[in-house]
Amino acid sequence: MKHMLSFGHGFSARALTPLLLEQGFSVTGTTRSQDKLVGLGSTGFTAKVWPGTDLREELQNATHLLLSAAPNADGDPVLNALRDEIAAHAPNLEWVGYLSTTGVYGDAAGGWVDEGSPLKPSTKRGQMRVDAEADWQSIANLPLHIFRLAGIYGPGRGPFAKVRAGTARRIIKTGQVFSRIHVEDIAQILAASIAQPKAGAIYNMCDDDPAPPQDVIAYAAELLGLPLPEEVDFETADMTPMARSFYAESKRVRNDRIKDELGVSLHYPNYRVGLTSLLALENALDEHG
Repeated sequence: MKHMLSFGHGFSARALTPLLLEQGFSVTGTTRSQDKLVGLGSTGFTAKVWPGTDLREELQNATHLLLSAAPNADGDPVLNALRDEIAAHAPNLEWVGYLSTTGVYGDAAGGWVDEGSPLKPSTKRGQMRVDAEADWQSIANLPLHIFRLAGIYGPGRGPFAKVRAGTARRIIKTGQVFSRIHVEDIAQILAASIAQPKAGAIYNMCDDDPAPPQDVIAYAAELLGLPLPEEVDFETADMTPMARSFYAESKRVRNDRIKDELGVSLHYPNYRVGLTSLLALENALDEHG
């Protein structure tokens, strides 16, 4: 039986899990706290707290690894804990996926980047991802696939709640564009790669339509039939340092490789399709309690 060991089993990994279970995989996913285990268990899926649990046996049984845990100032947490065991088991693995970020490309002043573009992050978080990618690439015989994710949205992670609450703002910074990706498309891209592994491959995960963030908020308000949230100039906007840091980079990310190599056809090729679907899902859930 094929067994996926998923470190940092969060939003994206949870979206992939049903696709794996349908294909006969067993899946073990880690989370950092006991509280987060609630609701994670299902047939074929096992949740474990990590760090805090010895996963060496799970690792020995794994045919596939998915790595979603973010690096920190000390480096990649999975490699820091299990580098030797992973290196020893590398020849037995069929596929390893590392979820990185398009932040590794840094700022392109609104221009296009692809998987061959230079890595020149402009934030500390981006630099830690560059270092983590290189650290994973340094392990011999590891069938590593790197996925660079744009901004993730999906069920429970859309702009509607803030628009309804009147707390959404349209932050205006001239020339600013972001790329995005719906979590269901992340899942189908990962599943496509697992089905046709190509060790050493790097894939951007984003949709076809990089867009200014204020346009996304405006479209959400339009779908809800609510007034446009106020425009706020970026320079004077009251924002957390984390939120402000996202505006340090403006780029359009190409996604040709997921289509050409993996044959992926995006379910949600732009934010308009994605948000329309999310709202329909929210409304359906409300109707059914």
